[in-house]
Amino acid sequence: MNLRSLPDRKPFLTAALALVTLAALAAVAISAEPRAKDLFGARKLPAVAPAQSFGFYSKGCFTGGVALPMDGPNWEVMRPSRNRRWGHPAMISLIEKLARDAQADGWPGLLVGDVSQPRGGPMMTGHASHQIGLDADIWLTPMPKRPLTTAQRENMSATLMVDEKTHLVKDALWTPAHTRLLKRAASYPEVERILVNPGIKKKLCDTVTGDRTWLRKVRPFWGHDYHFHMRIGCQPGSPFCKAQETTPDDDGCGKPLAWWFTEEPWRPNKNPDAPKARDLMTMANLPKQCQDVLGAPDAPSLEAVTYHGGAAAAVAVAEPQPAEPQPSEPAQMISSGNASLPAAASAFAPTPSIGIPLPRPRPGN
Repeated sequence: MNLRSLPDRKPFLTAALALVTLAALAAVAISAEPRAKDLFGARKLPAVAPAQSFGFYSKGCFTGGVALPMDGPNWEVMRPSRNRRWGHPAMISLIEKLARDAQADGWPGLLVGDVSQPRGGPMMTGHASHQIGLDADIWLTPMPKRPLTTAQRENMSATLMVDEKTHLVKDALWTPAHTRLLKRAASYPEVERILVNPGIKKKLCDTVTGDRTWLRKVRPFWGHDYHFHMRIGCQPGSPFCKAQETTPDDDGCGKPLAWWFTEEPWRPNKNPDAPKARDLMTMANLPKQCQDVLGAPDAPSLEAVTYHGGAAAAVAVAEPQPAEPQPSEPAQMISSGNASLPAAASAFAPTPSIGIPLPRPRPGN
């Protein structure tokens, strides 16, 4: 269209410029909206309220969090500067129980990695999950005999158990104690999933004899070559917590595991520079309750909400408002032949039973 041919082009141009200006202002407003990871990462203490998880493991928050003590008789917290030793009281209690039981099984003690931030939510770096206080990372490096210094906890490297080229466990490093540790973690009924490197899953499949029912909880996923990820289910009193897909009843040592030892899972990411979900999330992307979680009062002190066994240290300032339980929303699935594949590579859904490997996107890191 030739603007000079219009009888009165000035109003037209004014309107067009106004639309462009409004669009630019809208884009600036959207880009200026605070990222949820910045807001939650800035909170140093949990929200004082009854323990409750909101949303899904990779998109949510929680109240009533308690801290795992930095040191215990059979555990030490690693990377303390991250301030990620917080969790739902049920998770923190379970970590302490695992530390005791594993020591009785012959494991020297736990080195505990990331659990959650004080109020959950997306993290500044690292995980996609760990947002609702129900995930925890446990190193596959046993606790040393001598207490670690703060500097060692911050800088000590974990032992990589898997060869990056073959994707198989380094036999010189793997011991029966590692198997017992994973079996003990899987033995707890509240534990729904244990994520490990595919090579570790294969090692278990190849070596575990006798009772193999616990292997169904152990799921292969990228990374997890120096630690395992322990996830518990939604806890009572959390009607807005969204459950994950249940694991299959079999041991997971058949075709789904074989897929991980094809070329497909290890092809380079076609778009490695694409922003992660945590880098784009705003409060509008999280459950509406997370706005209240963010604005709730701080606990009176760190010591007041450090878990020392028994009842949770956090004291509710008000009873939670009664609400109808919401239906769980497991990971979205798409159909492909006779198998169900996650809409995106997901640690929350079972690895598909497939005869021919089908492509799925690989995480950027």
